Amino acid sequence: MTIGKKQKGWRQFISLVQQTKPPKLLICIALLLSVSTTLVGLLVPLFTKNLINDFSISALSTGRILLLVCALSVQAIASGISIYLLSHIGQSVVAGIRDRLWKKLLVLPIPFYDEHQSGDTVSRMTNDTAVVKGLITEHLSGFLTGIISIIGSLVVLLILDWKMTLLMFIAIPLSALILVVLGKKMHQVSKGMQDETARFTSVLQQVLSEIRLVKASNAEPLEYKNGKTGITQLFQYGLKEAKIQALITPLIGLVIMVLLVLILGYGGMRVSSGALTAGDLVAFIMYLFQIVMPMGQIAGFITQFNKSTGATERIIAIMDSLEEQDHADHPVQNVHKTITVDHLNFSYKNGEEVLKDVSFSVEAGKVTAIVGPSGSGKTTLFSLLERFYQPQSGNIRLGEESINDFSLQSWRSQVGYVSQESPIISGTIRDNICYGIEKTVEEADLHRVAKMAYADQFISELPNGYDTEVGERGMKLSGGQRQRIAIARAFLRDPKILMLDEATSSLDSKSELVVQQALQNLMKGRTTLIIAHRLSTVIDSDQIIFLEKGKMTGSGTHEHLLQTHSLYREFAEQQLRLKEIV
Repeated sequence: MTIGKKQKGWRQFISLVQQTKPPKLLICIALLLSVSTTLVGLLVPLFTKNLINDFSISALSTGRILLLVCALSVQAIASGISIYLLSHIGQSVVAGIRDRLWKKLLVLPIPFYDEHQSGDTVSRMTNDTAVVKGLITEHLSGFLTGIISIIGSLVVLLILDWKMTLLMFIAIPLSALILVVLGKKMHQVSKGMQDETARFTSVLQQVLSEIRLVKASNAEPLEYKNGKTGITQLFQYGLKEAKIQALITPLIGLVIMVLLVLILGYGGMRVSSGALTAGDLVAFIMYLFQIVMPMGQIAGFITQFNKSTGATERIIAIMDSLEEQDHADHPVQNVHKTITVDHLNFSYKNGEEVLKDVSFSVEAGKVTAIVGPSGSGKTTLFSLLERFYQPQSGNIRLGEESINDFSLQSWRSQVGYVSQESPIISGTIRDNICYGIEKTVEEADLHRVAKMAYADQFISELPNGYDTEVGERGMKLSGGQRQRIAIARAFLRDPKILMLDEATSSLDSKSELVVQQALQNLMKGRTTLIIAHRLSTVIDSDQIIFLEKGKMTGSGTHEHLLQTHSLYREFAEQQLRLKEIV
């Protein structure tokens, strides 16, 4: 269930918290302890009042002292347990928000990540949830106990002396006005700060993940300038926050100080006239502090709450994003069928059409190559086959069934994808080969797929073998080694449909030969689609599809296209001449 977009501020926050299903029993216990703590605290000024009014050595009985000590001890213990329980609830709520947010991020479609920088999304998961956590764990307990303390103190004060209590109410509208006006400003500033934090996180993530490019391009001064801009912006927002805080605290303090002077002056007059006892005045002042102190906590809560509503809006924006569409639960039964691309049209959001009325068939167990100039739509076609995107019109079928009729998990488990820059995760070689496999992989199977991918030799030469750390994005491995690990991963998944996207184009001749042999092993008995710029790698394909500016302008064998397709012939002659020169 998503949160309605019309809900704003506290409604959004409460709805978000409710959806995490916080433990109601713990909330009740924490609130009960908070109430009991406050009630005990409300008894102390009354005890002090009686002590002053009836002061004598004989009045200080052992029983009275023990009663006071017990009351204060119970108050301290109950307060500690209450604060712990509320913190426990807060941590539970935030863990629930993070869990739902993480689950949501994993099911969002590829177009979402095309439009949102990864650093910005990471900021939502870490910084924004941390703001919400701060509100619940650090400020909520003080807010709840503060409200109870203020209400209880006011009730007792009205009983003690209603005239002096009414004098206190002068401070309430003034304090409320200050908090409301400055609270709105704080909300705007906090919203801007969260946005700027997200942008700054994006810059950091981008620069640090591509640090080799930065250094190779001598771009350190440029990136320092970009980072410095973010740091300066955050500093400016921090100063704005500080200015608002600098106004809230002294203004509230001034109101309270004026109130205290008025009460002391008026109370002193009433004590002089005999309308009020000295003990009553002392008790009154003690209750006043039980109102004043929580007001500071409430002011802090409101400030943090304004920050949290901005963070909540961003979290909800992700929660309300459309998930990857998978209405089917029908698994793929038989993959050994013809794949038909039928009048396919596709364009990226607000972009020019990338594929235009593309139609062809891929026979089961055969090799089909997709060739053409850069930007002709080859990789986009692969993305549609993987169901990362949905075409604007047209269809892709397996046999007579649309691939959209199969569940995403079932369809993607049948597809193996090896790209030019095969993704490698930070971790060990074992982690990378077994990535995505839920069951435990036997050591024999791991060695078998590594051998089939021609990766076993270089793995055995590494200090820790399969448990060697590969570094971020596999930077401790060569391009050829990364490709062979990706091929071993594909072998382990045993896909029936294989897609190779420029899988050898960035390798040196020696690595290319080894990887090509591994790919030949992988292609046996599988329906294979290959994207390649080097025609030498695809001339033996059963079928070659030529794409040009999103349109299919030719299909057939290598020999057939040489005779019938002028641009293909030009490609072939250029590469042949280049090979002769080399």
